[in-house]
Amino acid sequence: MARLTGLVTAQRRHTSQLLDAHLTTARSLLYLRLARAQASLGEAVGCRHSLARAEKSLDTVAAAPVPSWCSWMSPAGLLVDSGGCFLDLGEPRSAHRAITDGMRLLPTARAKTRGVFLTYEASSCLRSGQVEQAAAAAREALTIAHRIGAPRCVALVRGLLPGFTPYRDAAGVADLFAPARAGERGSGPHHRG
Repeated sequence: MARLTGLVTAQRRHTSQLLDAHLTTARSLLYLRLARAQASLGEAVGCRHSLARAEKSLDTVAAAPVPSWCSWMSPAGLLVDSGGCFLDLGEPRSAHRAITDGMRLLPTARAKTRGVFLTYEASSCLRSGQVEQAAAAAREALTIAHRIGAPRCVALVRGLLPGFTPYRDAAGVADLFAPARAGERGSGPHHRG
């Protein structure tokens, strides 16, 4: 916990250094990362404030080109990561709404990102008791992950399996376990997805 608190403090310092910069996308990403850290600490007010600043920064027209290290940042990513914050804060309905809205904005060409976002949606649905919808999102994430070779996405779905265990008899849940575990031995931490 002390390490995480230290990371939040460092993130606040780096974010404040960019406040005067013209790198609005970078600033948005830093506020978003700060919000994720605050959410994991249970700091709901600070998290919401950081999310609002991330959104405002992303909406601001940049005076400088977007740095390559954050060029992927988009309204879709902001919404989905906001959903992750709401999950951490114990607000699955708000999380589901943000994740769903973000998924709608995501270009279809970003299949790997879509697969990861679907695992977030599955987690959100599972936490709010929408087991069948959670299983459908997790199966779709697995389908994408196996099609494009994204082991990280498969690992994220595997991480959800314990939450599905009590619901093995629910529609679609049993069909999730075998594909999620397929190829477990060949997908260690050295693989990237």
